[in-house]
Amino acid sequence: MTQINFTLNFDKLKEELVQSDLNDFVKSAMVLVLNEYMEKERDDYMENQAYDRSEDRHDYRNGYYNRDYVLNIGRVELNVPRTRSGNFSTEVFEKYKRCDQAFLLSMTEMFVNGVSTRKVSNIVKQLCGENVSKSMVSNLTKKLDPIVKEWANRPLSVYNYRYLFVDAMYIKVREYDKVVSKAVYIGLAVREDGKRDIVGLQVAHAESEENWNNFFDHLISRGFRSPKLIISDAHAGLKTAIQQKFIGSTWQRCSVHLRRNIIDKMPKKDSQEARDLLRNIFEAPSLKVSRMLKEEFMNRYEDEKKYQKALETLDEGYEDAIQFFSEPTEAHAHIRTTNVLERLNGEVRKREKTIRIFPNQQSAFRLIGAVLMDCEEAMDPGNKKYIYFKE
Repeated sequence: MTQINFTLNFDKLKEELVQSDLNDFVKSAMVLVLNEYMEKERDDYMENQAYDRSEDRHDYRNGYYNRDYVLNIGRVELNVPRTRSGNFSTEVFEKYKRCDQAFLLSMTEMFVNGVSTRKVSNIVKQLCGENVSKSMVSNLTKKLDPIVKEWANRPLSVYNYRYLFVDAMYIKVREYDKVVSKAVYIGLAVREDGKRDIVGLQVAHAESEENWNNFFDHLISRGFRSPKLIISDAHAGLKTAIQQKFIGSTWQRCSVHLRRNIIDKMPKKDSQEARDLLRNIFEAPSLKVSRMLKEEFMNRYEDEKKYQKALETLDEGYEDAIQFFSEPTEAHAHIRTTNVLERLNGEVRKREKTIRIFPNQQSAFRLIGAVLMDCEEAMDPGNKKYIYFKE
């Protein structure tokens, strides 16, 4: 019998099959290759060829048994070699299992990217010709739990963080047969070297001082130290929690949120000039210029009654919104607003809107955590930095 020697690259084979038309001929070719590989495995185990006669043989061939095997190209039937003693076992199923794991991970990735379990099931049906229940997809995604939990609880003492952005967004969760709102607390920090990390994630009840305290306590318990600047909106409970938990840190009120609050109190008609001047106040090249523009704004509109509430809001929130000027100039555009965190929230929203209502709080934590992990992996790769601090 002619001996066949070849090395089977399962990853390459899988890639070529996935890119093919996946017709019956391809499936047949796959069966031939796998059957021949298993035959070669048994020959190696036997240390002889079929029909060879030797007195020191340790086992005997004992035909084959049929086994259905579901690959990502569909169901195939294989002829699995066996021996009389039963000691021989093929490695084909274990080796190809690694490829199947990649397919299962792809199913998980579809879920993380916002594809519903129903749609994932339909996609698998089209690709494989096999039914995959929604419960199977749901159970598969639960394998993310320990991964997300480990990431969300990882130590933060490895780096010194210079800035911390915090915000809360709201989602819908089913709880005791009712649909309720839950707050998702997210923290994004900038290291001393200018790179970013997503340092905090919690899903809890409505935004409150108590819940913000719990969020910050969790950061501190993992080794997070007081940053120079904490950037957020002006939620009262959040402000109080920052003062209590991070003594020595400066609070920077998001200038965009403040501008929106001021604009809401301005006349809607014929106010474009005032809006432009207001924007220039917070985008000034220096603190000195910003104060000059602020005084100009106050003087120009102080006698106009319809601007009085806007002037009061500006005067009340101005100092908290210009704390970024105390930091290096190259950081100003990045830290005067929470825009960087708003964009991150937007990535979560893109995935979350397909689900609309999470079945429970844990599923929300799982999906949002997986999304944030994915975002963090793509954040500031290689030598790229969010802020390039001058030496």
